[in-house]
Amino acid sequence: MVATSISNSDSGDKGQSETFERNSYSEKKVGNDVHGIAERGHIATDTHGGSLIHIDPEAERKLRKKLDWMICPTVSILYLFCFIDRTNIGNARLAGLEKDLGLVGDGYNALLSIFYISYIVFEIPCNLVCKWIGPGWFLPACSLGFGITSLGTAFVHDSASASGVRFLLGIFEAGMLPGTAYYLSRWFRRSELTFRISLFIVMAPLAGAFGGLLASGILTLDHFGSLHSWRMIFAIEGIITISLSIIAFFTLTDRPETARWLSQAEKDLAIARIKSERMGQTSVLDKPSKKKLWLGFWNPIVISTAFLFLLNNITVQGLAFFTPTIVATIFPDKTTVEKQLLTVPPYILGAIFVIATSLASWRYDRRAIFIAISAPLTMVGYALFLGSDDPRVRYAAAFLTAISAFSLGTLSNAQTSAVVVSDSSRSIAIATNAMFGNFGGLIATWSYLPFDAPDFKIGNGLNLGTASLILVISIGQMLWMAWDNKKRETRDIEAELQKFSPEEIESLEWKHPGFRWRP
Repeated sequence: MVATSISNSDSGDKGQSETFERNSYSEKKVGNDVHGIAERGHIATDTHGGSLIHIDPEAERKLRKKLDWMICPTVSILYLFCFIDRTNIGNARLAGLEKDLGLVGDGYNALLSIFYISYIVFEIPCNLVCKWIGPGWFLPACSLGFGITSLGTAFVHDSASASGVRFLLGIFEAGMLPGTAYYLSRWFRRSELTFRISLFIVMAPLAGAFGGLLASGILTLDHFGSLHSWRMIFAIEGIITISLSIIAFFTLTDRPETARWLSQAEKDLAIARIKSERMGQTSVLDKPSKKKLWLGFWNPIVISTAFLFLLNNITVQGLAFFTPTIVATIFPDKTTVEKQLLTVPPYILGAIFVIATSLASWRYDRRAIFIAISAPLTMVGYALFLGSDDPRVRYAAAFLTAISAFSLGTLSNAQTSAVVVSDSSRSIAIATNAMFGNFGGLIATWSYLPFDAPDFKIGNGLNLGTASLILVISIGQMLWMAWDNKKRETRDIEAELQKFSPEEIESLEWKHPGFRWRP
């Protein structure tokens, strides 16, 4: 048995049992096992959000291990090449892209901006489509699209055609980050989600490291077919992405019900354990409603966390696009390949820190405190960029910024998922976070301008300011959540819920009187 009875004899609370029966869409009482909870039409929480079911920890551990091996590797590899295909333009720049395309002045920055315009516009629509058709099909389709687009970049010959290709790349990549985070939320608990998101988010710094190594290796080739120099980078990396996408169509499972590698008991457990954290929900995959979608967006912690991600992404995307340029100004006498290789170590250290932070978040089921403590190292790093002309000090500063900046992508997506209730609100909350973040990416494309080289005081000063704001806002966010939770303790939950039908209760989201913020 993997579950115990959920009758009121377990909880000793007749009110809980009555509330459970009143809020179920079905007239029959839920059974005493996981299968009963997993069935559509039954809730798995009491009015305080507590679970009405006890799950065997050993059975859950075995299931979680299987989910980790069957889901996380595929999405992580897809996101690795998603980020490589997005940021390889920085490596191509060192190999002569600007000269070959006739980009002068701020032409390179304008080319980067085109990508973010389509990315921002299509972010939320893409995640709604992802929920509609299912991530198991949507994510490989997006990956295939940006792989083809990356390949196409190898054949552009002017800024106009390059801009068109980058606009298409933004459309295809718009669904990857929020879609993958949303996909993982179908399988993993709130506390588990931070670490699982980190397993694909960590591919962002690894893409900087691996992308630099791959670009260095590709540039040692004389040619790839008829292509030379930077064009080989886009072509070879695009072909790799296309191949991986085709494989993903066959390996990425959409949801527990369709997982052929799970037994029926494991499918029921996978559904029940997620439902047991979703207050008042009768199904894990609900039908979208305007109210749920609106409350998923208009949520004070979702909005504030998304703004934190915007600030952070100015740093992250700035590092991705301009670390090669910064390294080139620090080490002007190095060869192109040597400059590419020098961009790698900061990303490796950043990736290690992402995993360490997410493991701590999983251990303590906390996210906001780790967002706050990520900021000071970034502040120190950019203070060193601004305060020193010594190349060794500036290179060390790149390590400090990479260590702290990348972890917030994992934490912010996990936090926006943790402070909503239904699957519909979660899909739009995560997309909102990603959309705000890409406003930060758009700002980043104009933070390191040619006339500001080699010190880049504008870009470094901007990032020092954003890191300082992250520290202040994240502390304020934690204080507000504690204050609001304390205020909610005075509410009469049972009396307030009497005014609503079961369908209305299911749509209350963070306005449910029993809801508590989880920092």
